[in-house]
Amino acid sequence: MTLPDVSLIAGQVRSGGFAFTPSKQFRAFLTPEALAAWPSFAASWDHLGVDDYMADGGRYRRRRFAAFAISQKGVVRKPHQPHYQSRDYNPLNGGVERWFEPVTEAISDHPVTLALLGAGRAVFDLSAPEKPREWHVETHQFRIEAREGQIGQPTPEGLHRDGVDFVLVVLIARTNVASGITSIYDLDKTPLGDFTLTDPLDAVFLQDSRVYHGVTAIKPLDPAHVACRDVAVITFRDVDKPLI
Repeated sequence: MTLPDVSLIAGQVRSGGFAFTPSKQFRAFLTPEALAAWPSFAASWDHLGVDDYMADGGRYRRRRFAAFAISQKGVVRKPHQPHYQSRDYNPLNGGVERWFEPVTEAISDHPVTLALLGAGRAVFDLSAPEKPREWHVETHQFRIEAREGQIGQPTPEGLHRDGVDFVLVVLIARTNVASGITSIYDLDKTPLGDFTLTDPLDAVFLQDSRVYHGVTAIKPLDPAHVACRDVAVITFRDVDKPLI
């Protein structure tokens, strides 16, 4: 198996604040076992609960959530807990504890999940100014749906930061989707890059403290069928830093 060029990706994150990593490059983070188990991992996105915390009243987002501790001791799932963002980072849905359905144990322990966590850890350990003793990691399974007459908003809060140190976004599936363009900006809102996650395992590594990111609304290519954009969003925060 070809090993991923972690130092190259981390260098891009350190120099520019992000690294778009196409699937042919990112898949090197997955073991043969994980690649073989991909179908069961991707199928779990068909079993997500509706996000009931959407302040815009939208019913287009489905999700599950889990938190982990990653350190020299390995990967340990934390007890189920709420997801919280301040309104400084999420003016639409922030300021409240949001309790989402948990990621199932089968997916929490899945070889693909462990590979994605390992990819984030490998890159962000090298990207951080100082390697933390422990990462607080939050994993989100997202499905954004769109129908005729109803767009889907991957980032309903608009151009934003997440209030963490680093973010890994990995495309799981994209079905009948038009648009969904990812844009990256620096802290002065100067554009740094645009790209579209189109293939399973297309990914982007972000240094959240240095860049804003957003994704344009999606709509169906064929209005007769639902459009679905499935992603895993994994955030990394130095556990010794205060929550902001």
